[in-house]
Amino acid sequence: MKIAVIGASGVVGRILMPELTRNHEVTGVSRHEPSETTGARWHLADASDSDGLMPAIEGASVVYHLVHSLGSPGFEERDRATAAAVASACERARVRQIVFLGGLGEEQPELSPHLRSRAETSRILGASGVPVTTIRSAVVVAPGSAAFETVVSLVDRLPAMICPRWVNTLTQPIAAADIVRYLAGVAGREEAFGQSYDAAGPEVMSYRGMIERVALLRGRRPLIIELPLLTPALSALWLHLVTPVRASVARPLVEGLRNETVARDDRLRELVPIEPTPFDAAARDALAARAAA
Repeated sequence: MKIAVIGASGVVGRILMPELTRNHEVTGVSRHEPSETTGARWHLADASDSDGLMPAIEGASVVYHLVHSLGSPGFEERDRATAAAVASACERARVRQIVFLGGLGEEQPELSPHLRSRAETSRILGASGVPVTTIRSAVVVAPGSAAFETVVSLVDRLPAMICPRWVNTLTQPIAAADIVRYLAGVAGREEAFGQSYDAAGPEVMSYRGMIERVALLRGRRPLIIELPLLTPALSALWLHLVTPVRASVARPLVEGLRNETVARDDRLRELVPIEPTPFDAAARDALAARAAA
């Protein structure tokens, strides 16, 4: 099967590409030449340029949309424009299926701009008439993942930390290997056309719990003091000061951490039956890959 991956050089795209190239003819789409080609054909294009995408996706049965603009000025508008460009190109190329990696989080008035943008992107992609399969996940435990890198940086840099109340928000982190298997597993599956699935690891935990679990793996025991009066703006400034996360990423990231990101259905596990990876094993793998990079 012929497949195109838009955003192939991103955190998830880099680990999805080798999985897909085992069984399919794959074209990776990115703005920059990758350091490793993983046996795939590569096409340099901006995902917001519908015409520029056409040479990469012509003849493709499945197109993966893995792009987001978190950290860019006006990221919501950029995500909308990119989704519209991708949808238009896929419609013109007669693509059979778009697979989109979205974010968990129940739609509600207080949904963060980042998670709201993910949901809106899914709707824009679907408006083209090309069937969309949306896989919604929480934190992907992988090197380069903004949320995971933030947790690791907090553990490594601070023997004690004053944390805002979002550290008690529940989430359901998923191993990089598992999200890749789910994404690859829905390619070309007609029963998945037009469906939205929740993808999550086997454990529900708070962000504080995630920090403590990573700390144990790093041989550390940080003192965590919760301060409920920290506003999102102050929380973002705090993250920017003590971690490598840029201020432009920190603010929408913190706003997203206020919303629970827990799976509500397990239909994806029925469609793509895999044994989910426990958090500690996923974190060990991510930390090892991070050290080797």
